[in-house]
Amino acid sequence: MKILHTSDWHLGQYFMMKTRESEHKGFLSWLIEVVNEQQIDAVIVAGDIFDSASPASYARKLYADFVVQLQQSFCSQLVIVSGNHDSVAVLNESKSLLSALNVSVLAGLSDDLSDHLISLKDKKGEQQALMCALPFLRANDVMLSEQGSSAEQKQQSLQQGIADTYQSLYDLAETKIKEDKLADNTPIIASGHLTTVGCSVSDSVREIYIGTLTAFPAALFPAFDYIALGHLHKAQRVQKSEVIRYCGSPIPLSFDESKQTKKINIIEFTDKTDLQVSELDIPRFQALKIISGDLEQITEQINHLKSELKDQTVWVEVKLKQAEYISDLHIHLSQLVEGTAIDILKVSSPQINETNQWQENDKKSLENVTPVQLFEHRLEIEDNISDEQKQQLKGLFAEVLSAVEHQS
Repeated sequence: MKILHTSDWHLGQYFMMKTRESEHKGFLSWLIEVVNEQQIDAVIVAGDIFDSASPASYARKLYADFVVQLQQSFCSQLVIVSGNHDSVAVLNESKSLLSALNVSVLAGLSDDLSDHLISLKDKKGEQQALMCALPFLRANDVMLSEQGSSAEQKQQSLQQGIADTYQSLYDLAETKIKEDKLADNTPIIASGHLTTVGCSVSDSVREIYIGTLTAFPAALFPAFDYIALGHLHKAQRVQKSEVIRYCGSPIPLSFDESKQTKKINIIEFTDKTDLQVSELDIPRFQALKIISGDLEQITEQINHLKSELKDQTVWVEVKLKQAEYISDLHIHLSQLVEGTAIDILKVSSPQINETNQWQENDKKSLENVTPVQLFEHRLEIEDNISDEQKQQLKGLFAEVLSAVEHQS
């Protein structure tokens, strides 16, 4: 059996006011090709299907179109779990309909843990593995609020709650294998959407458990044969384990991810004794580039970029490292890229302290803050709006932004 592990699509994301629609279309089409070429039996999407709780209509269409295309492919099964960006309500809208298409959607933690046990079957309909499909676990899913608890106690309680949930589901899986008289060597696979200890994150990763849990210790996972993780955008193994892995996001979601090679994971086995994991590189559907240095160095790099990429569109971040203030910087940069496919989306300068030492933290300004970030910041400082109203406003703003982008 072959299983494909992908995650963190973030459909509907805007990057410095740029839509990612064409990139996501390219990726999803490529994914269907891989499914057919590799003869994939099941696809697991480990959370953050959408970038926001109220995704734009075109993002929902991309999601629906992929499900339809997958039905016409070699693949016989799709398992989708939610991430911290996803809305439980939005994913559940089509849950019943998709179940008729052999698509399992786990948007929130069920009161009955057996709902999270999914039989993974091959093209012949024979069960080859059992999956413990857990979505993003919110604090109120796995722990009770205790008044007067310290931050450390809350952290320990949350970690233990997540660990207990995984252990309980693993125990249910073992029991089901015995009750259904499956082979003892039937693999048990799990999903998760969280940060684990010892992994690297990027600027675009939103902290999940703010103030309570920074990372989950991998040692607290039961002995699953493979754990398909989402949330971190860089493909990586957890604690050097071959079977606990993040596949990462399919496209760079921030400039600091621009040098990463994006990947999907393919898990192949006949039973748990011969399970093997391989990575497959994802093509780049939009060029991103960071250029840094003084004005002379930046000018030289842009000129080199013009000759190197020619007509290929590239989105650029310029990091100016020069102590002197340049009043006509933006005019100079605009003239440099005029008539080319180079689009400078962000210009930043490190702050200078009293000893004239460069600090790498970007200074916040309207030049390097996206419309979404600015809008969310405005909502954060508003005391008279409920969380529900904030989500509704975010959804309306996303729709307006999408309409403006498609008109321009």
